[in-house]
Amino acid sequence: MAEPISMKLLLEAGVHFGHQVGRWNPKMKTYIFSQRNGIHIIDLEQTVVMLGKGCDFIRETVANGDNVIFVGSKKQAQEAVEQEAKRCGMFYVNQRWLGGMLTNFSTIQSRIDFLVRLEDRKARGEFERLPKKEGLKLDKEIVHLNRLLGGVKEMTRLPGALFIVDPSKERNAIAEARRVGVPIVAIMDTNCDPDEVDYPIPGNDDAIRAVALFCAVIADAVIQGKQTRDALAEKLAGEVKVESPAAPVAQGAGAETGKIQSSSGSS
Repeated sequence: MAEPISMKLLLEAGVHFGHQVGRWNPKMKTYIFSQRNGIHIIDLEQTVVMLGKGCDFIRETVANGDNVIFVGSKKQAQEAVEQEAKRCGMFYVNQRWLGGMLTNFSTIQSRIDFLVRLEDRKARGEFERLPKKEGLKLDKEIVHLNRLLGGVKEMTRLPGALFIVDPSKERNAIAEARRVGVPIVAIMDTNCDPDEVDYPIPGNDDAIRAVALFCAVIADAVIQGKQTRDALAEKLAGEVKVESPAAPVAQGAGAETGKIQSSSGSS
């Protein structure tokens, strides 16, 4: 387990600021420390604990060979979600969640394949030989599909987990994950329902600095999981090499020696 994040960093990023008292979800009561000027203040001690649990799960998931999708379509999350997902080599959705992303992945995969074919055609210069209007139309289609699917273009199977910024804005993603059994780690502001996710992390999901901090910490957990996975693979490869049987050449050499001895004895 990595070192827990410091309370100082959380305070500086404004993670403790929740929503107005009138906009809260009573199920978040256990994570609320107090209220100040009509704003709920989140208990950062619990944030540290829950963030640690979420990171442990992410590390374990990645170490076991699974992938994670970072999800956050609200403006405050779009940049951090894309940036940190790319940094740790994971997938992301920072625009509208397309229906069927998890529950009908074969259909989504067909759209991804279509996008890849369009990009290949453009790279080969085929668009230049088309009527200008048709070429421009296909260019726009590439931009549109990349906007929606660019973050999952390399995904070939369902992920091992979702990391979501503000579940109240990502209803479709949560519903699909629940349906196919993909665990969810999520940043939960005081207006969210923690029962909807597997690893709720209480914190401000509206402040850009807070969102960026959470995304960076989760990305670090992914990187640590990859390091564990690679170290284990290297260890197993070494063990296989040590346990491998003697090379067939040695057996052949022995056989040749036997033939020579036999030949000598008969002469």
